[in-house]
Amino acid sequence: MEKTDMLPHKAEILQIKQETETNLNIKTFRIQFQDSGVRENFNFKPGQFMMVTVYGVGEAPFGFSSSPTEKDYIEFSVKEVGLVTEALHNLKEGDEIGIRGPFGNGFPLESTENKNIIFIGGGIGLAPLRSLINYVLDENNRDKYKKVQLLNAFRSPEDTLFCDDYEWWENSKDTLVKYTIDEPCEGWSKCVGYPHTLIEDELDYNLPDTRVFTCGPPIMIKFITERLQELGIEPEEIITTLEMKMSCGVGKCGRCNIGHYYVCKDGPVFTLDQLREMPDEY
Repeated sequence: MEKTDMLPHKAEILQIKQETETNLNIKTFRIQFQDSGVRENFNFKPGQFMMVTVYGVGEAPFGFSSSPTEKDYIEFSVKEVGLVTEALHNLKEGDEIGIRGPFGNGFPLESTENKNIIFIGGGIGLAPLRSLINYVLDENNRDKYKKVQLLNAFRSPEDTLFCDDYEWWENSKDTLVKYTIDEPCEGWSKCVGYPHTLIEDELDYNLPDTRVFTCGPPIMIKFITERLQELGIEPEEIITTLEMKMSCGVGKCGRCNIGHYYVCKDGPVFTLDQLREMPDEY
């Protein structure tokens, strides 16, 4: 590790989008590095993460929610849950933050080529998946992949994320998009129910060469992975992210150690096969 890996690069907040209007407070930040050299040479893969510094408060890890195909800016999405996230939510467009990274292993892009893909996202877990979804659906990459299916699960209509992407996703070639909420409500005509109960009826899961990417609350991941296996999806084709517990981003503090893995260095992307090697604490 180089000493410069520990120094944040200055970035300007170009745009802040309020994603939700409920007590599940989520904002998406669009940023740009102030140094043009850093901006041109900063490369990341979907699934990786960066350390974001709010000067005078602290730093925290966040996955990329934009695709690396976007060269003019980077986006990340933040749920307000603690000191650093609250400070981020109090910032304004034009304010300055610090960025270290990218860190982690990222999603397996090359080995996913020529496969059918299913994305199952829950709440803020859709953020890291969005980076990969937008990468796959980019016009320069779309022909590398077969059929793409999305099942996006939210607590309520007011908790839906990335609504500006829906038209693009829905109109992409060989792409099926479904949305579900936990409980029925007035005005909602789409799916209702938890995502693991909808896979068999709403998705074409029985296609050959299918890989599933899923991210969301731990309890959702548990039920999703169990259901996928019951439907015959092999554990090595089920991929998720473990972003909880990360702190320093470089495997030095030990906070994200689970068994013989460090989430920030060995992950945050893992197959279900790898998760099975971990203690139950994950």
